[in-house]
Amino acid sequence: MTNPNEITPHLFRTEYSKIVAVLCRSFDIKHIEIAEDIASETFLKASEYWVVNGLPDNPAAWLYTVAKNKAKDYFKHLSIIEKNKKEEVRTTEKEYPTLDFDTKNISDSQLEMIFVTCNPVNSQEAQICLALQILCGFSVEEIANAFLSKTETIKKRLQRGREALRTHHFTIDSLSEQDIHQRLETVLTTLYLLFNEGYFSRTDNLLIRKDLCLEAIRLTLILTDNQFTNIPKTNALLALMCFQSSRLDARTNDEGEAILFDEQDETLWDKNLIEKGNYYLIEACQANNTSVSKYHLEAGIAYWHTSSAKDKWQQILNLYNQLAIIEYSPVTALNRAFAFSKVYGNEIAFPEAEKLNLTGNEYYHGLLGYLYSEIHPDQAIYHFEEAIRLTKSKPEKQTLQKQVNLLKQSKFQHKKASR
Repeated sequence: MTNPNEITPHLFRTEYSKIVAVLCRSFDIKHIEIAEDIASETFLKASEYWVVNGLPDNPAAWLYTVAKNKAKDYFKHLSIIEKNKKEEVRTTEKEYPTLDFDTKNISDSQLEMIFVTCNPVNSQEAQICLALQILCGFSVEEIANAFLSKTETIKKRLQRGREALRTHHFTIDSLSEQDIHQRLETVLTTLYLLFNEGYFSRTDNLLIRKDLCLEAIRLTLILTDNQFTNIPKTNALLALMCFQSSRLDARTNDEGEAILFDEQDETLWDKNLIEKGNYYLIEACQANNTSVSKYHLEAGIAYWHTSSAKDKWQQILNLYNQLAIIEYSPVTALNRAFAFSKVYGNEIAFPEAEKLNLTGNEYYHGLLGYLYSEIHPDQAIYHFEEAIRLTKSKPEKQTLQKQVNLLKQSKFQHKKASR
């Protein structure tokens, strides 16, 4: 028998945002707190009822039914208050909003919520915070961990963001195709960052948060089902997510420690996700006059990482060269330097890496540690220890410390053999 305490957190991640989205579509976004309260009460009842009575045959449907009943109770309570105030009763039982939890309405409601939370009236940081909380059911503490911020900072950011949403509320039907396209760039950026937080997570001392990766994929899939948002750039982003997700199981060991790309067990790569990535990458490139976006280039890079072709690193380096021109970032520069070392060798790659001079970046020191490992062990140890000092990720510290220990052990054995 399945333990309700094990399945409830998973259902909370997958169903909470669906319930909130459908309720908000009926209540209006300015009443989002009411929708969230009803969703939270629904899960509270589930956690209490299922422990005693066991899981129902269809837990999701059970949750939807309870949410409907709680929404109806809310409107009944509201009508009683109105009667007591001797005001005109505008909410009757026949006028309760219709709450349909069919697949299409859930999808349409979540599409609307994606555009609600990614409203450019808010800063990008606020948009991501709202997306994590409203779309993914994250607590304030979890969001604070993801941003490496104080909980009070996140609370204020969410408060300001929600207030802005109330005063700029809309429905997806009220937006023109041009409006949707203007806002879509922010939507894609938020989903991209949401996926990245799962792929390189700093929450709860985990390197990977599969729940975040899967949520980002699910929400991006919703975009591909809408005629206005199913554009090449969306498909390219989905392809990138599929390729990257295909290697998740190979990126950490049983202890949660990171496994470097060269040491990954390729038999653990998900071939099905690689095929899906291929499909969406082809979709992203089929339209006439398709402009190459950063998502196209990153998807191409992720594709070549799953390939066994002899020239794969040259192909990856070529794509990083293009990406650095389109949208330069320290991460792009560091990844390009790594690809450069794969093509031309570590010794030639030293100047390429060192000229970046990202001395306050843990990945910069991690890269130099890798490049120096076989040639200058002392330099490698120095840079790995700098990376350990700078990173706040426990799994990364463990992986880097293992590299330091191996180098020190090798030095000791070398000294012992030379005596």
